[in-house]
Amino acid sequence: MPLDRDNMRAIAHLARVKTPEEDLDSLAGELNDILGWVEQLDEVDTDGVAPMTSVVATTHAERDDVVDDGGITEDILANAPERDNGFFVVPRVVE
Repeated sequence: MPLDRDNMRAIAHLARVKTPEEDLDSLAGELNDILGWVEQLDEVDTDGVAPMTSVVATTHAERDDVVDDGGITEDILANAPERDNGFFVVPRVVE
């Protein structure tokens, strides 16, 4: 269905784009051309073509998901003003 002046006015309103009345016909023509190019994609035979997520074939580096403490507890607590048994000591804020 080709777009006309009324369709273009509605699209401009939905897009919140102020469009002068005299430009509606030319914009409708341009949008019809763009939609025509998109319709040409339906003619492309894509059977057997795998979907792509990137134009460059890549593999992601994987590692085992192992939980640990990082082994740097002393480094982290080195500048703590006060600590107790490997934890930060903070002032009580709730009575």
